Amino acid sequence: MNRALAAINGNGDAQQTLVVVFLRGGADGLTLVAPVEDDRYYHARPRIAVAKSDAVPLDDMFGLHPLLAPLKPAYTEGHLAILHAAGSEDDTHSHFDAQDFMEHGGSLAAGGWLGRFLRYRQREGEAEGGGPLAAIALGRKFPECLRGAPSVTVMQSLDDFSLGNGSGPMTAELARLYGAQPDALASAGRDTLQALSRIESMRNAVYAPQNGAQYGTDSFSQGLKQAAQLIKAKVGVEAVSVDLEGWDSHFAQSTLVEPLMRQLAQGLAAFRLDLGKSIDSTTTIVMTEFGRRVQENSSFGTDHGSGGVMFAMGGGIRGGRMLGKWPGIEADSLTGPGDLAVAYNYRNLIAPVLSRMGAGGQLGQIFPDWDVQQLRVYA
Repeated sequence: MNRALAAINGNGDAQQTLVVVFLRGGADGLTLVAPVEDDRYYHARPRIAVAKSDAVPLDDMFGLHPLLAPLKPAYTEGHLAILHAAGSEDDTHSHFDAQDFMEHGGSLAAGGWLGRFLRYRQREGEAEGGGPLAAIALGRKFPECLRGAPSVTVMQSLDDFSLGNGSGPMTAELARLYGAQPDALASAGRDTLQALSRIESMRNAVYAPQNGAQYGTDSFSQGLKQAAQLIKAKVGVEAVSVDLEGWDSHFAQSTLVEPLMRQLAQGLAAFRLDLGKSIDSTTTIVMTEFGRRVQENSSFGTDHGSGGVMFAMGGGIRGGRMLGKWPGIEADSLTGPGDLAVAYNYRNLIAPVLSRMGAGGQLGQIFPDWDVQQLRVYA
């Protein structure tokens, strides 16, 4: 395989992809994955708690919110693991500060942690930094976690990765110019033109999700549909970032977050099914900047907290279990004004995924101000 083709196709079947789903607004982990066997949970939330009879059982303590029931097959089949009491050491309770801290991988870090991974990791036989489609941000915004990556494509759909209608003559001229030069810039140009050609072929074909996957019509599900299509096409995708916003639930929490939970569950469930065998080389991390306070407030909602919940979904995951040890919600176990403690730093869940993808000895550069203690995420 020549270098240009390797940059587009990645490393064949050995290509690993990380999909990062960020629930912006501070998702309430105690609603997504409720400690239904703890009476203190119902004492703290007499009006908004997930009823034990409605929850989807996970183990002898936790149950999924019923709207997340589409994720139970992934859990049962060993493709989904859940980490409660997860978060960062940021204690500002500010959405902006907490998101910025988490996406940068620490207060002293330049750029984003995922961008640094793509820059520092190197695998034999691959182009430096990967190809033009190595990192994709689905949506309108450039996510901070990818800041500093060698290249990032921001797109809402495959139509965005195009030179526009009637670009054939210009593309041919660019190919001629790039083909005549031996330098790195021309090489990158050739790679990009090959990527454009591959995407054009995909765009002209009707995509049919596989294995009975049914995506929703919302932007989150459609983004994951695009991600699945690109991953299965083996165009060199190593990192995908996609947001699901709107989780700040100070008022009428159930009304606000129930539509989001439907989108999250349907999108992730369809994505897993659609990937088929590609799930073996794809890991999806779901994270949020912080959780919500244990005690409900007077407005049928919850205020900014600390510990939240993270999901890890993919092939090889030690799925079908809750990772880590539950710190509990007893009064003397809480932190701050009544928050679930952060027992597990988010980096310690991400680090083993990056190691699997080739980070090797570079974790100290990816997370420069943190002593990484990797959780056992993979079997």
